[in-house]
Formats: sequence, structure tokens, C-alpha cells
Amino acid sequence: MSDAQFSLSEYLSAVKEVIQLAFDDAVWVKAEIRNLNIKGGHYYLELAEKEQDSDKVIASCKATIWKFTAAKVVGKFERESGIELSRDLNVLVKVRARFDPQYGFSVNIEEIDSSFTLGDLARRYQQIIEKLSIEGLIHKNQQLPAPFDINQVLVIAPENAAGLGDFKKDADALQHAGVCNFVYHSATFQGNTAAQSIQTALAQALRQWANDYNTAPDLIAIIRGGGAVNDLAYLNDYDLAALLCKRSVPIWVGIGHEKDRTILDEIAHRSFDTPSKVIGGIRNHIVERSQEVLDALQSIQLHSQHQIAQYQSQNDQLMQVIKTLAQTQINDGSRLIQQFKDNSAYFAQLQLKTAAQNIEVLMRETLLQNPAHVLSKGYAIVRQNGKALRSAQQLDSTTTAPDIQIEMQDGLITAKIQQIQVPTDD
Repeated sequence: MSDAQFSLSEYLSAVKEVIQLAFDDAVWVKAEIRNLNIKGGHYYLELAEKEQDSDKVIASCKATIWKFTAAKVVGKFERESGIELSRDLNVLVKVRARFDPQYGFSVNIEEIDSSFTLGDLARRYQQIIEKLSIEGLIHKNQQLPAPFDINQVLVIAPENAAGLGDFKKDADALQHAGVCNFVYHSATFQGNTAAQSIQTALAQALRQWANDYNTAPDLIAIIRGGGAVNDLAYLNDYDLAALLCKRSVPIWVGIGHEKDRTILDEIAHRSFDTPSKVIGGIRNHIVERSQEVLDALQSIQLHSQHQIAQYQSQNDQLMQVIKTLAQTQINDGSRLIQQFKDNSAYFAQLQLKTAAQNIEVLMRETLLQNPAHVLSKGYAIVRQNGKALRSAQQLDSTTTAPDIQIEMQDGLITAKIQQIQVPTDD
């Protein structure tokens, strides 16, 4: 075989057959997506493997997710992980080897495990957020009122970290000036033990604080400097987040990443990009409160002096006004009383006089309306069945009707009804 001669296409076709026979089954492969392009619904990727302690690429190949499977494969990954498939992601993919004499070696991606590496981190991150939200913890620390003043601060940070040094530059100046006291406790912020280390450090710190001080700290600061992006994953821990959410002291964090966020950033009372910005926030808070106190003191003094002078002047004026109004009210009251007395006497006499006149008129009218007086003028009273009638329509004119009686001034006449004539409109 070493002396045989092949055309390139023959040789590569043989290689293709070997690869098809040896790698016909799909296998799971761990890799980093170094590049990703989407054309016509097809996903074209470059997969790579790097050395553990450096970015040196030790293996790479082309990969494809064909259009007819892309919706299922990519959609499932993005739905389960909560992140978009993109470059720089570490993924676990199920691939099938392919070799083409013209285009070379590549793999077809048939499935992506969303629970692997960054896919798993994104899913667990979202699950932690949802669980904290369901339990009503996610915004609990954020809803605490900001401390009116910051005098005592508990700091949790990696030991001898660069970020801690940046923090202490300003913190030491505040402490030396007697403005604020800082108590430091160290914890590990990367690796599988990071979350537990921070919880243990915080618990020990709070126990020690209870022994040394009578009051709780005004603030808890959790800080670390910059580092690898993957180190943030170790801080996305539910137990750590829930513990911090339940603290009754505001928690300020500065994890050292301007773009990436952790669960600590989500639940903290305030979140800063770096430890330097945390101490800057503390310093600014103290300065603002100090200035507010000075402004308030000056305002109180000015208002007090103004109010005292104003009240003294108003007091004299009001006393004079009260005296004047009181005398005026007395004079007006006396005058009104006399008017009421005079008016009462006048109206009483007028009422008596009017009543006497009315009585006289009523008596005269009563005499004029006496029946005897009316009959003497030629009028008569017609009765039937003992009832006085005022209208011809009241007469009972039937054949069996009783007689009518006509009373005149000097006698009573009994008569029968022969005919009733009622005047018409004509």
C-alpha cells in the first residue's frame, strides 16, 4: 500500500468510507463555540477545545445544524437554558461525523444538552430567580429602608484580594477620621465551595458582631475584584441568595463585573460594578447625610429665629385686636338687645290691635250670614228628606219621591214636584 498511488479524490473517498464505518453512530462531545453564522436557516459553527489553564486551542472542527433540524435542536436548547445559542458558549453536543472529499471533515449536530456548562448555568440561574420570586424573597432586601447614617459596616471579601485593597484605600481613610468603622471577614469567592464559604463567613461574622456590639451593622458589604466569567457561576446559589434575602440589614455588593450579573446583584439592596464603587457609594451616602444634617440645622436655626420674632409681633397685634373686637361685640350686643326689646313691644301692640279688628269683622260677618237674616231678604231654604238642597240636580223627582219643604221667613210650605226646569246654555 505504501507504494500504491491514488488520486486525491480516490484517497479522500477511501477516508470517507473509513470514517463512515468507524464513526457512523452519534456521540456526545464537549466543546466551545468559537464562531457561529446563520445562513438560509442553517447554523454553521466552529467548535474548539482549549487547554484548561489557557486559551490555547488544541482541537477544532466545523459543525453544522441543518435547517430541517435547527428549529427543534436550537429551539429546545434556548427554551430550556433561557439563553440564545451564540459564540463563546461551552456546550455538550451530540454529533455525527461527516467527511466530504471536496469540503473536508465536519460534524452534524443532532442535539444540544441544555443542562451542560453555561446552558446549565443559565437554566439554574433562572430557576433560582423564579424560586426566590415565588417565595417572596427576591426583593425583600431591596425593600429595606436605606440606613439614615452608615457608622458600622461588615465586609465579606476574599482574603488579600486586589478588589479588597481598592476598597480599603477609602475605607481606611473614613475609619481613621472616626466617620465609619469597618469589620472584615474573609471567604472564598470561586470554586465549588464559594457559596458555602460565604454563608459560613457571614454566620461567623454576625455571631462575632453580636458579641462585640449592642446593635446590628448598618450595612453588609460583599465584594470581590474581577476574575474569569465562569467564576461567577459559583455565586449563583439558591441557599446563599435566600440567606442574604432574609437579612434585616441592607446588603451592598460589588462583584467586579460590569457586564455580567450574579444572583447577588439581583437580590442586593444595592448593586455596584466594583468594590471601589461600593466604598464610593458608602462615602457619598455619609457625605450626603452630613450635608443634609448641616442644612437642616441651619434651616432650623433660621426658622426658629424668624418664628420667634414673628410670633412676638403677632402676639401684640392679636391682643389689641381681641380687645377691640371684644368691646365691639359688647356694644353691638347691647344695641341689639335694646332693639329687640323695642321691636317686641311694638309688634305686640300691633298684633293686639289687628286681632281686635279681625274679631269685630268676623262678628259682623257672622251676623250677616245668620239664616234668619237671609230669609228676611226674600230667600227660602228648600229641603227634601230633611236635607237642605243647593241644586236642582239634588232633587229626587221620581213618582214615589217625598214632598219638598220650602222654609220662608214667616212659614213652611210643603209641595210636590211637578216639573224641574234646568236652564240650558242657549
